[in-house]
Amino acid sequence: MGDHHHGPAQGISRWLFTTNHKDIGTMYLWFSFAMFLLGGFFAMVIRAELFQPGMQLVEPGFFNQMTTLHGLVMVFGAIMPSFVGLANWLIPMMIGAPDMALPRMNNWSFWILPPAFLMLASTLFMEGGAPAFGWTFYAPLSTTYAAPSVTFFIFAIHILGVSSIMGSINIIATVMNMRAPGMTYMKMPLFVWTWLITAFLLVAVMPVLAGAVTMMLMDIHFGTSFFSAAGGGDPVLFQHIFWFFGHPEVYIIILPAFGVVSQIIPAFSRKPLFGYASMVYATASIAFLSFIVWAHHMYTVGMPIAGELFFMYATMLIAVPTGVKVFNWISTMWRGALSFETPMLFCIGFLILFTLGGFTGLMLSIAPADFQYHDTYFVVAHFHYVMVAGAVFSMTAAVYYWLPKWCGRMYSEAMGKTHFWISFIGFNITFFPQHFVGLAGMPRRIPDYALQFADFNMMSSIGAFIYGASQLLFLYNVIATIVAGKPVSDEKVWDGAEGLEWTVPTPAPYHTFEEPPAVPKPAGTI
Repeated sequence: MGDHHHGPAQGISRWLFTTNHKDIGTMYLWFSFAMFLLGGFFAMVIRAELFQPGMQLVEPGFFNQMTTLHGLVMVFGAIMPSFVGLANWLIPMMIGAPDMALPRMNNWSFWILPPAFLMLASTLFMEGGAPAFGWTFYAPLSTTYAAPSVTFFIFAIHILGVSSIMGSINIIATVMNMRAPGMTYMKMPLFVWTWLITAFLLVAVMPVLAGAVTMMLMDIHFGTSFFSAAGGGDPVLFQHIFWFFGHPEVYIIILPAFGVVSQIIPAFSRKPLFGYASMVYATASIAFLSFIVWAHHMYTVGMPIAGELFFMYATMLIAVPTGVKVFNWISTMWRGALSFETPMLFCIGFLILFTLGGFTGLMLSIAPADFQYHDTYFVVAHFHYVMVAGAVFSMTAAVYYWLPKWCGRMYSEAMGKTHFWISFIGFNITFFPQHFVGLAGMPRRIPDYALQFADFNMMSSIGAFIYGASQLLFLYNVIATIVAGKPVSDEKVWDGAEGLEWTVPTPAPYHTFEEPPAVPKPAGTI
């Protein structure tokens, strides 16, 4: 099915049967934004319950369903598919390929996602309710509790794993086989590099997640005892399998974000990225190290001291390549001709807040200290600083940066900046106080809390509603741009808010290789 359809069914069939990487990228982006709003709604329920101490609004069991679905929908429905959508849109254009290597599979990768998440969301209406065991679904809670909905949850996880693996194979095949002549690996844009490495991570760890949920399925329905001590199994085995997937997973979420920031900061600094090769090596180092740190999520299970030491030092080591990246981004801006349009604001916000999240991660890496932090709101604060201020901020920057290229119209810069400041302030009001209540001992995933935590929780909830509201402004800006934005030209964009003409910063070119020298024609030829 090409770009040209005719007849009444054109509208639906264009999207249902498309093999066009841009259409598929667009569908991923819209789907992930819908999941972002759904996951955000679940978070609002959580924060509304925690607005004051005591039990109001929801039952404890339903609160647990909200924490579970919020995590699952945000990680697997919002963040991951949004970056896959970005990969679909940008990678072929950045490497000079006509499309993805496997366009039919690309369509399939996307279209199995909506049914999977429909199934996951439908568990809310099943007998016994949705899964209530947290997004990490630790056994034996997830296997002995086993509401009927758990089976549907397992099937949904399998489907999204299949989608991730197919999408990754597609990216690997495209980047390795379809680069334009002269586009060597070390001339690829950083975004392409981060996604190539991310794709290998996904292919490596998604089958491990599939193994974990298959063993769960067996324990629930077929009388096995993988995770049951009574039958000779071990619940800690579940944690090892889960986190062997789960730790690389958090780098799968953040590496494409690093790629986005590495494209946008040079554009608004008007100079090339500082330390390109070191950025590639740092990304690869992070990816390698992500496989040997998984048990830092499990310091409190009683592992041998040698195990704690190994995972502690390996985890601290990840700070080195990550620090290299942060210093390179700052060096890129150093003495650059900076301008602070919306995408750049989100990237600078990313830089400051992600670094803070990195420091709290370093604190959590220290085994004896982690005994105190474990399962408190300090951990919640830490990973929201890296996932929201990291992945979501950079994804938002990407949308503002590439939207004019995608639809040929310019967004409202004034509204974009407003969105940034409300987001930035709301985010910090939400998550900064959680460091304090966490260090003071407030446990996570609990619907009630002691009186001394009341003030900070009220702040946190107010911040969450501010941050949530700012995303509706974002949605409005994007739709208004697509429907009625000012058309962009190569040179000028009319900025209605200021009544001035701005010269748009030309992004770094997609093809960074040199043109071959023109061959002089022999005399006498035309």
